[in-house]
Amino acid sequence: MNETGFLSPGFPSPGFPSPAPLRSAASEHTPLLHRPSRGTLRRRVSTVTVQPTRPPGRSTFRQTLFNACALLLGIGMLSEPLAFSYAGWIGGTALMVFYGYLTCYTAKFLARITITDPTVRSYADIGLKAFGARSASIVSVIFCLEIFTLSVILETLYADSLHAVLPALSSNTYKLISFVFLIPGVFLPLSALSYTSLTGILSTICLVLVIFIDGLSKTEAPGSLIDPAKTSLLPDSWKELGMAFGLFMAGFGAHAAMPSIVEDMAEPDRFEEAMNYSFGFATLFYSLIGMAGYLMFGNDVSEEVSQNLLGVPGYSKGLNQLVLWMLVLSSLTKFPLALRPLNVTLEIIMGLDTLRDPHSIEHAKSDHGYEASTKTFSTRFGKRILFIAERSFFVFFAVIVSIFLPDFGAMMAILGAFTTFLLCIIGPLAAKMSLEGFNMRDSLFLVIAVPMAVWGTTVAFMPM
Repeated sequence: MNETGFLSPGFPSPGFPSPAPLRSAASEHTPLLHRPSRGTLRRRVSTVTVQPTRPPGRSTFRQTLFNACALLLGIGMLSEPLAFSYAGWIGGTALMVFYGYLTCYTAKFLARITITDPTVRSYADIGLKAFGARSASIVSVIFCLEIFTLSVILETLYADSLHAVLPALSSNTYKLISFVFLIPGVFLPLSALSYTSLTGILSTICLVLVIFIDGLSKTEAPGSLIDPAKTSLLPDSWKELGMAFGLFMAGFGAHAAMPSIVEDMAEPDRFEEAMNYSFGFATLFYSLIGMAGYLMFGNDVSEEVSQNLLGVPGYSKGLNQLVLWMLVLSSLTKFPLALRPLNVTLEIIMGLDTLRDPHSIEHAKSDHGYEASTKTFSTRFGKRILFIAERSFFVFFAVIVSIFLPDFGAMMAILGAFTTFLLCIIGPLAAKMSLEGFNMRDSLFLVIAVPMAVWGTTVAFMPM
């Protein structure tokens, strides 16, 4: 997630075919006794074949850990208490540990393929290697769906947080007002948007601290860690358990970035250690947030645990308002960054990516003269209009979808049960079996994961 945990799907890297031995016309007339043997030809070819090599990475082990943890820890933590309320203590703990282990296992496979094959540069390259050229389009579509769903979730989080602080206007009204901020934001350069990642990290840290400060500052329920609310050991229904599948999985959706992270490691032989630490920390972090929120608010916890902070007497109102304002700011600033990979992918397909390279126009003018430059200007003007329309349309579409599907928990469940399951569990396991052969453990994981994904996605579209 570049920050968002948010990365573009990328495009398959070109392969590196081994050069075939060339045969000159003179060789046709060379006497048989003077022709080199096949073994000699193989040795000669092997000496001149250039194997692709991967340049050394620059990230230290600690930097790799930070990047991986920053991608894993995101807005998924807001729905972890709700996931525990759906699954209960036993189901929630089992799912959290299982998903943490399983996503770490598949991330190690992606990392191992990236290290052993220098032609692999992105997640799409792994799909290309395992399933062929058709997989690239499928992977790109799934990525685009994930990115768009995430943008809708960010819009919902912004409006709900702002409505909690300033209830004078409805959440839908705030969503419409967001056009004023979001449309200019999607045209900002990536270099400017990258600095907004800091607001997301700060809001995450502050929210965690405030939850524990609030919980320990109260001695009586509701909202107290000292006097916990009423909770359950097991889920109340299979439907709620299905919702928990997606909510828990949504927090581990960072596999799209794993090839890039591993590729930049200065010590690639330590990638398994890095995966163990980062996924272990994410599992522990999400467990603490989920358990703390569930203890404090029980089965009455909101879809976003942040929404409970202002509704409980006895908390520091100023401190909780500060956290909600940070979530508002973080959502607004992360929205253009989250949507950027989808914009870039569509612009490449539509031939609009040259608008980001001003040198191409100058080159055309210098080579073809005034007439060609005039034609180029006309074409560029049309592309610019299409470029503006495309980026504005997806802001409009995300806001409209957020208005008609305002359920934060349901959208997080859809994100986790559908795209995250596909990209982080089902896809890597299928690729592993395709490249490394049948494995009983992988088959068992796949048999468990597919029904979870189907059931979780189905119930996410049902009314609770």
